[in-house]
Amino acid sequence: GLNFIDLMVRQGNIDNPPKTPVVPGFECSGIVEALGDSVKGFEIGDRVMAFVNYNAWAEVVCTPVEFVYKIPDDMSFSEAAAFPMNFVTAYMMLFEVANLREGMSVLVHSAGGGVGQAIAQLCSTVPNVTVFGTASSFKHEAIKDSVTHLFDRNADYVQEVKRISTDGVDIVLDCLCGENTGKGLSLLKPLGTYILYGSSNMVTGETKSFFSFAKSWWQVEKVNPIKLYEENKVIAGFSLLNLLFKQNRGGLVKIVMDKLLNLYNNKKIKPVVDSLWALEEVKEAMQRIHDRGNIGKLILDVEKAPTPLVS
Repeated sequence: GLNFIDLMVRQGNIDNPPKTPVVPGFECSGIVEALGDSVKGFEIGDRVMAFVNYNAWAEVVCTPVEFVYKIPDDMSFSEAAAFPMNFVTAYMMLFEVANLREGMSVLVHSAGGGVGQAIAQLCSTVPNVTVFGTASSFKHEAIKDSVTHLFDRNADYVQEVKRISTDGVDIVLDCLCGENTGKGLSLLKPLGTYILYGSSNMVTGETKSFFSFAKSWWQVEKVNPIKLYEENKVIAGFSLLNLLFKQNRGGLVKIVMDKLLNLYNNKKIKPVVDSLWALEEVKEAMQRIHDRGNIGKLILDVEKAPTPLVS
């Protein structure tokens, strides 16, 4: 699976980027080829999906057993590669951090992306949840059925949300950062939760520009704890990769995966795959994410031949 975090890794916009040479990628699906001596619960030939701490974009991947899950019989390999990162992130933010319940309202940015679509689907499993989404206008036709109210990503969404819901929303899920942080906090109802789970505004152009990077951080309003207390607001952050690989919460993630696979088996959720790409086409695939061109998830398929360029 390709994720926005892979672009951030490529540009060095993360804490402690790995030393080169590095194989990127944090999730994959495939067939078990070999097992460690003490591994139980899996057999050679099993269809599985897995989290990997780098090295996922490869023909052969090695990862600890706690990060591996069996694929349901009717789930394809491409769906399985699109599943773990997006749906676990969406589920944990909505239900573990923000405590989504019946009748609440949610604002999600990049509603057409992999995480955005997972959030919209999971919100639909709870009665009467209103989803406000921002997305590029060319995506609106394709995703309009998945969210309640859809706004152009360049529009003044704060005014649009307030026009529909005067007192704002219960949950804001922000993958943009920058000036959107202050806007998101301003839209929160009392006891509402703002969650930052990415900073895609930090990814700029083809090369990393320190000045645009600094400007984006400078636009993040300094959060005043006294103001949070006076306004009864919650501000939170979420990083699935840190939870898995730095904070040893693989057991908690497994419980969430079990719930998600149950939802999948009951036809409540389904990964949206935008397109499949050969490994040789990774540059073009990353550019598609960079340009916000995708609806759902991009997948690297090691068995796919590159598409011939049309002269």
